[in-house]
Amino acid sequence: MRKRTLLLAATLTTGLLTALPAATASAAPSGLSGDFNGDGYRDVAISASTATVGSVRYAGAVVVLYGSSSGVSAARKTVITQNSTGVPGTAEEGDNFGGSLAAGDLDGDGYSDLVVGAPSESIGDRDSVGAATVLWGSKSGLSGGSSLPSPSGLTEWGGYSSGIATGDFNGDGKTDVTVTGQTKTGLYRGPFARTGKPAGLTDVYEVGTTYEVIAGDLDGDGAAERVYPYTVSGDHGGVIEYLSYDPEGYDSHPESDYVGTELTAADGHQGVIGDINGDGYGDLVLGDHEDPRSDKTTGHKGGQISVWYGGPNGPDPAQAPTVINQDTAGVPGAGETDDRFGFSLAVGDINGDKYADVAVGAFDEDNGSAKDSGSVTVLFGSATGLTGSGAKSYTQNTTGVPGSSETNDEFGMSVRLVDLDKNGKADLVVGSGYENNYGAVTVLRGTASGLTTTGAKSFTARDVSLKGDASFGWVIAQ
Repeated sequence: MRKRTLLLAATLTTGLLTALPAATASAAPSGLSGDFNGDGYRDVAISASTATVGSVRYAGAVVVLYGSSSGVSAARKTVITQNSTGVPGTAEEGDNFGGSLAAGDLDGDGYSDLVVGAPSESIGDRDSVGAATVLWGSKSGLSGGSSLPSPSGLTEWGGYSSGIATGDFNGDGKTDVTVTGQTKTGLYRGPFARTGKPAGLTDVYEVGTTYEVIAGDLDGDGAAERVYPYTVSGDHGGVIEYLSYDPEGYDSHPESDYVGTELTAADGHQGVIGDINGDGYGDLVLGDHEDPRSDKTTGHKGGQISVWYGGPNGPDPAQAPTVINQDTAGVPGAGETDDRFGFSLAVGDINGDKYADVAVGAFDEDNGSAKDSGSVTVLFGSATGLTGSGAKSYTQNTTGVPGSSETNDEFGMSVRLVDLDKNGKADLVVGSGYENNYGAVTVLRGTASGLTTTGAKSFTARDVSLKGDASFGWVIAQ
């Protein structure tokens, strides 16, 4: 199948499609992040950011698959666009609604909400400025929404909202939102009113050339850090800086309550945070998927990941991180040019041993003659950190995985580890953004012995009411 340089669009029903069982009136919402209907099962939100809405191309959509005791199914879903009832704005060509996603309970009602970025949304006469919308959780799932305020100083073609993360960034027990794009980031402080108004907004400021932001508690103080990977002319491997809440600290950023620390030896363009070694501190996992080249001498052929372990003062810049690639002992496969190992990352406890494991996508991995068909490698955490011991690799040619590896499927474009059936083990959700030219996701269940392909499920754009080319599975909400 054809590999695209410009994403084509899909046709999509413009309404809100929901198929959920009736909620128990007396049941309190679970308060779990990612549980949009409050039933105690985490759900998964998946982007279809190039979907056509009605006759409008590239407008974008978000699909939510709701968790249950049997996992997820295409029958229990919600499809949301900017033409859905109660969602602000209008589906317009090139908005790319769903280009970024992040979950969290913004208004403190016990139902998780979803923040949706539309990085190419135009505001007034300014083209492709970018915008973010909150979709509100309820006992019937996501329904309606509100626009987050647009900070001043945004420029055309800026792509604001290309990166979104949620977390309690000042330790006050309220969920905050950070929105990033091009060279700017803004912080919205919770709680949020249903109008979308935050308790406070720190206006955008410069953080370097980045479209990413990573969030998690690296020092165990209850306040999440924000990690920004960005590139500069002298360092194409990526500069990594994290911001920690410190109201007594020096004014190193326009936000005077936050202090910046650079991990000077770190490289990467993507990342996630989880407690890999079980010491109570979040660890930063970075993906450096680019091959070494003349202007980027660091990294490994085919890509690599590194783990920077947290501690009471956050990750020590002087530490020697754990570095893993496809040539590391125990890791299946081999590092090959343009595999893009580390392009997508997820953390979660797959086997229930209380150590966070890591899923690593290599969406351009070749499988036989199927070029760029993709793979996902699972690495296991332990008291000594992340190792290649017991690592497993999965492709669409793996026994029990639905489908087969085909050229340009790009299995592993996105990954997410989330417990969808409440058995205490994280399930793996894999996006194949180019599958059959319209996209698909695959779900493998977590068990005490790791992932199993028994009962594996696959959902294509067709299965979830998307028609044509939708890029379904390019982004999965963390």
